Amino acid sequence: MTEPIVDFLDRLQPYSDLTPEDRAELAATMRVAQYAAGDQVYSFGDRLDGLYIVRAGDIEVRDEHGETVSLLGPRNTFGERGLERDGRAATSAYARSATELLVLPAASFRLACDDHPALARFFDRSAAARPTRAPLSDLATSQVAQFMARDPLTVPPKTTATEAARRMRDARVSCLCVVDADRLVGIVTIRDLSARIVAESAAPDTPVSAIMTADPRTLPPEALGSDVLHMMLEQRIGHVPIVSAQGLVGIVTQTDLTRFQAMSSAELVAGIAHAKSAADMAETTARIPRLLSQLVAGHHPHEVTTRLITDIADAVTRRLLRLAERDLGPPHVPYLWLACGSQGRQEQTGVSDQDNCLILSDEMRPEHDSYFEALARYVSDGLNTCGYVYCPGDMMATNPRWRQPLATWRRYFKGWIDKPVPEAQMLASVMFDLRPIGGDTALFDGLQEETLAQAAKNSIFVSHMISNALKHQPPLGLIRGFATIRKGENKDRLDLKHSGVVPVTDLARVYALRGELRPVNTRARIVAAREAKFLSKSGGQDLLDAYDLIAETRLEHQCRLIREGKAPDNFLPPSKLSDFDRAHLRDAFVVVKGLQSALGHGRGMLS
Repeated sequence: MTEPIVDFLDRLQPYSDLTPEDRAELAATMRVAQYAAGDQVYSFGDRLDGLYIVRAGDIEVRDEHGETVSLLGPRNTFGERGLERDGRAATSAYARSATELLVLPAASFRLACDDHPALARFFDRSAAARPTRAPLSDLATSQVAQFMARDPLTVPPKTTATEAARRMRDARVSCLCVVDADRLVGIVTIRDLSARIVAESAAPDTPVSAIMTADPRTLPPEALGSDVLHMMLEQRIGHVPIVSAQGLVGIVTQTDLTRFQAMSSAELVAGIAHAKSAADMAETTARIPRLLSQLVAGHHPHEVTTRLITDIADAVTRRLLRLAERDLGPPHVPYLWLACGSQGRQEQTGVSDQDNCLILSDEMRPEHDSYFEALARYVSDGLNTCGYVYCPGDMMATNPRWRQPLATWRRYFKGWIDKPVPEAQMLASVMFDLRPIGGDTALFDGLQEETLAQAAKNSIFVSHMISNALKHQPPLGLIRGFATIRKGENKDRLDLKHSGVVPVTDLARVYALRGELRPVNTRARIVAAREAKFLSKSGGQDLLDAYDLIAETRLEHQCRLIREGKAPDNFLPPSKLSDFDRAHLRDAFVVVKGLQSALGHGRGMLS
């Protein structure tokens, strides 16, 4: 017996958010449509009958060129993009097997979105529809899990006062949590030791159970900063243990509150500017994950967050250059240190290696190279110490190939453009993202301009760059709309770097080459391409919205790992996504796939 439509909707977002009465009313407007394998549901440009929901079977969605952009199974929805625009299909859809669809008529769809905010929010694919969070500086509304110190030091009740003092001194902390059989039973602070041991001339071997605050007040990880502030003020305490259902997970001190409110990229940059060694800078860069988490929690735009994180890498690089000149002496000829890759594009996240090179003045003589080799090694080693690990592809100034006079760099770019063999395409993709960091910027000014002009005029080179840009495909597949990694340690996860942001980065680079656009940042390139009419207004906005969503999803995933005490990565399990986020992310990938298809079929950027 076929399940009633209303029961099917009861288990499907956003319909499950409706009242039973509203859900039943909506279900009554839907009709059932049956399709055999190979049948066309609609064609590109057709007037859409309504919103389609896959109840059984599977659907293949193709762009206007016939390229597959998505494979959809049961519970997936399609057609909303066209309905939200002009009512005409933005894609074509075919049944891959015997398929049953539920069709919500277009008029009913629009009326339902007007009447029910949950539906309107779910189907609004614009960036403005995404939920907002508390401002960065609003400690009061930030969750404790964002700023608590994880894995606090613990001791058993029998620990002596002397040992407790020694433990706090060595770890540079002001308190210890007293735990008995994995249960928090008390807290002992430096003030307790001072007031109850030193001031009272008590025996040094007094157990902490005799001086601790027993059964201290605690809060859960989901508590807000205001809860901590109120508890500290009302109870006149300076330490609040954080306890979840699993036990003690963290602690918040007055110092943590101050650090959370004060931390900014400017604070970190200031510390780096006065550092006397790479080791000193490493202590500062170790705070980047906390800053990243704080920026994302404050709902800063991803391009602002990555810019601020990259500013720190830039400051580290410039400080290392100054320290290198201090130790090695002044350079014999002018030079310019440049970054490429994510640092060059100002798009660094919580996971970054180093990609860099040196442009040297043409006055350089062979005997000068030993100095610049030492300078490159000094800076590259220092960056590695600070967490910017060595480039696995050796795209660093320590490699003689990427430490050359300006004339050689001009020959490099001309050679890549004139003969775009696969290696040349790869190198050009990296080197077209160059950005000066420290040194004589005049060495780069003319090079970028003339290289962009040469590239734009060479249609063969541009064609090869387009082919290279299409190698990274969005992860669209049958299972819930995603194609996950098939094997290895990241099996069944989405690669939000190579399958997420990289396809957009590659598209934006091609737009910049063809339009001779100077921005290096991916988002800035898309905006410039739209303003220069190399992208249509609607196509440009679609790509910006898609890129924003993908990039923000990546950052949110990294910050979730940071909050869990794990190292950030780019591999997201789709199970971590809500139905709302899953649908929006899938649509973002469809937009990217469609623009890749347009580029590959010769329509250029006018999408």
